[in-house]
Amino acid sequence: MLTSHTIRDQFIDFFRQRHEHTFVPSSPVVPHGDPTLLFANAGMNQFKDVFLGTGSRPFTRAVNSQKCIRAGGKHNDLEDVGRDTYHHTFFEMLGNWSFGDYFKAEAIEWAWQLLTEVWGLDPKRLHATVFEGDPADGLERDEEAAELWKTRTSIPHDHIHLGDKEDNFWEMGDTGPCGPCSEIHYDATPDLSGRGLVNRGDHRVIEIWNLVFIQFNRDTAGKLHPLPARHVDTGMGFERITAVLQGKGSNYDTDIFTPLFEAIREVTAAPAYGGRLDDSDAGRIDTAYRVIADHIRTLTFALTDGAHCGNEGRDYVLRRILRRAVHYGCNVMGVGEPFFYKLVPTVVETMGQAFPELKQAPDRVAEELREEEEAFRRTLERGTQLFLQIASRGEKQISGEDAFTLFDTHGFPLDLTQVMASERGMGVDAEGFERHMEEARRKSRQAAAGGGAVNHLLDLVQREQPIESSFEGYDRRFRIEQEQKCELYQFTDEGAARVDSAGSGARVAIVTEIPPFYAESGGQVGDRGTIDFPEGRARIEDTQQIGGSIFHIGSVETGTLTSGRMQLGMQIDIDRRAPIMAHHTVTHMMNRALREQVTATADQKGSLVDDQRTRFDYTHNAPLTADEIERVERQVNDDIAADMPVYAAVADQTEALKINGLRAVFGEKYPPRVRVVTIGVDVEQVLADPGNERWRSYSIEFCGGTHLDRTGEAECFTVLSEEGVARGIRRITAVTGEIAQRALDAAGQLERRMSEIEHAQADALTEALPQFNNALGEATLPLLTRHRLRDRLSEQQKRLKEHQKQQAKAAAGTVVERAREVAEQNGGNLIVASIDGADAQTLRTAMDVIRKKRPEAAMLLAAPGQDKVAFLAAVPEPLIGKGLKAGDWVREVARAAGGGGGGRPDMAQAGGKDPAR
Repeated sequence: MLTSHTIRDQFIDFFRQRHEHTFVPSSPVVPHGDPTLLFANAGMNQFKDVFLGTGSRPFTRAVNSQKCIRAGGKHNDLEDVGRDTYHHTFFEMLGNWSFGDYFKAEAIEWAWQLLTEVWGLDPKRLHATVFEGDPADGLERDEEAAELWKTRTSIPHDHIHLGDKEDNFWEMGDTGPCGPCSEIHYDATPDLSGRGLVNRGDHRVIEIWNLVFIQFNRDTAGKLHPLPARHVDTGMGFERITAVLQGKGSNYDTDIFTPLFEAIREVTAAPAYGGRLDDSDAGRIDTAYRVIADHIRTLTFALTDGAHCGNEGRDYVLRRILRRAVHYGCNVMGVGEPFFYKLVPTVVETMGQAFPELKQAPDRVAEELREEEEAFRRTLERGTQLFLQIASRGEKQISGEDAFTLFDTHGFPLDLTQVMASERGMGVDAEGFERHMEEARRKSRQAAAGGGAVNHLLDLVQREQPIESSFEGYDRRFRIEQEQKCELYQFTDEGAARVDSAGSGARVAIVTEIPPFYAESGGQVGDRGTIDFPEGRARIEDTQQIGGSIFHIGSVETGTLTSGRMQLGMQIDIDRRAPIMAHHTVTHMMNRALREQVTATADQKGSLVDDQRTRFDYTHNAPLTADEIERVERQVNDDIAADMPVYAAVADQTEALKINGLRAVFGEKYPPRVRVVTIGVDVEQVLADPGNERWRSYSIEFCGGTHLDRTGEAECFTVLSEEGVARGIRRITAVTGEIAQRALDAAGQLERRMSEIEHAQADALTEALPQFNNALGEATLPLLTRHRLRDRLSEQQKRLKEHQKQQAKAAAGTVVERAREVAEQNGGNLIVASIDGADAQTLRTAMDVIRKKRPEAAMLLAAPGQDKVAFLAAVPEPLIGKGLKAGDWVREVARAAGGGGGGRPDMAQAGGKDPAR
């Protein structure tokens, strides 16, 4: 049987060796350079500029396996995961591309060769679909593709099907490259009877490969325009083709998932995976296996590539995914402690060969998942309390608003709310929940299409010719007040259009001849501010340059703005621009420090500079050590203390490229005349003697951004984080000025607090350490301080653990004696008892003692504490067969004590907040 690793390699080698394709590594699942995408959802994302004609590559044929996530926006498979055998939030897309080279004939013929000749699939089991056309878009039936299937392959002619726009016209989003496609489906029915099941959502006949023929670009008004060149973009579901080639009826039965299932069983102690899809207890556990295995892959890859769990945009989607997995672990598998993060090493071990970036910082990924799960478990407990309050109102059903609040605020999936309501004879307004959910999805789609205004302007510039702008903001011209020409564009839901005037509240883009506003470029965000015009003001939220025009995007605040020549007062938000300049200048200093203190081969791969931080990506194959971070920080702060002048001048690119030690972004296209920024030495002096070896010790870069006049204005500098974002690429996030000083002050406060903890009695640590850990997680701190405090916290956690161990050892004898008394004093097949002095851990010891003496008895034990109570239930097989389940039993008991929980039929645990009850 072919392994999944072999299948991936054979696909890539087929196109690389037989058909001269260039292998291109997968781009990150977090598309940092594309604001229109929530996640990379297809292999073509990284080639979008090529399809649009705005970029190029040094090759015309490419092949790879792209990491993809579909869990938000237009492409969203989240709700299907676990319920069937072939949907995933994370998956690999095997793909081959042609950039203006080959087209339909070759794509179809080569796909057929790989499937039938290399992999030996039976042609009678393969079906192809072609686009049936769409009059609304003016598109005819794809007769060309249909004829090629008949003449270039041996597919049975009655296996060629017509498909509608939904199935056979591929679009990456609401706008952008698109075109007809031809899907290949595999018939797994025993008697080859699947012809009528193509595109019917039946797992017996599934799509395995989609050949997309990119011919058009859809603009923001929904219209199609032919692209300058035709391209091919194919996508094969790696998990699906692996299931086909390994003869499995489910993606989850392949060697892609079996190692994960083994790890899940080990950390949850759940019964072995059985592959069931029903609603029985065993079926729900199998669903949990599928959900958890899928979701740990998604979270591990997303966090490795630079995302985080949070409350907005893609971060919120990731938090939802994690909470969904934890819900299944807690409430279906009955896991009583954080478990999800323990699966990260298995993902790294099984997929690190194909995606080496996974090996760069797995501990960081696991730590974030652990912290997030611990926080959700606390939220889950609070959510249960809210549910009980809602249920106590005496109404017949949970409203849609309440159900959505439970989901949105506390992470309760709808099905969990429905189960809890059903236990009380209540219903749930699912339609009302869906209305609230659809509103949330709408907001999510808006976040996913964050580049909407820019896309409207890109479309507009293709039709209009706005006036050209000359940026005049380099020399601290934060306000320009003079008469100049103004062109006005107004946004609507359909796009942007030139208008003569716009009144108060209108969303607009303003183009002027001489703006001081910096347009987003080179990693530096666009300026904000105000534009005063006769009898009114516009507030600017962003600045973008398209072609030779600078667009000031915002809204009319007061008055009516008109197009034409007039007196304008253009005022930058200085409080925001000042830290942006500081962060940009320290980015240059940090760039030099990395070359000198870490590796001379560090090349910049991207950056983001705004008023809150600088984020700098560079090439390096290992995480920075504490010593390297300290040396980088020291050198940058020394440069700040030296108060060196910052110079900038425009030079001929050919001459500037001769400068010894010049820094530029690899692969960036620079104009014939470039702006050179130097620190500590005059640009003119450098250009007069470009080959001088001295220049290698200075910061000299091509840069169009705005900068400080002198380095001393930055005041101070510190690194907040360092992480891997892709294979061989690291990212540093750092701050300067007042923000850096606040981080240093917070560090001092926490270090003093830790010193107090270190001198405190061991009994005080139980409360102090969780509080300190929360404060540490919430604070913005220098990275080195955070590491030191985590190490010190770890030592105190060890001290507390040893203290608790000694206490537990002293109490263990008492617990065992009490358990023996219970076993001897209780007759019959039912034991219910309180084990004083026990806790959640020693309660298991008590149960083991009793079970040895009374194996035939069902038992429920309680361990009451000062402010909580732990419950543990066990039911032997004969009584399970009669309908008694430990999970149901312990859940009812916990509810009576103001808590919740559950688990397997044979053993389950729970907790309550009111021991007195």
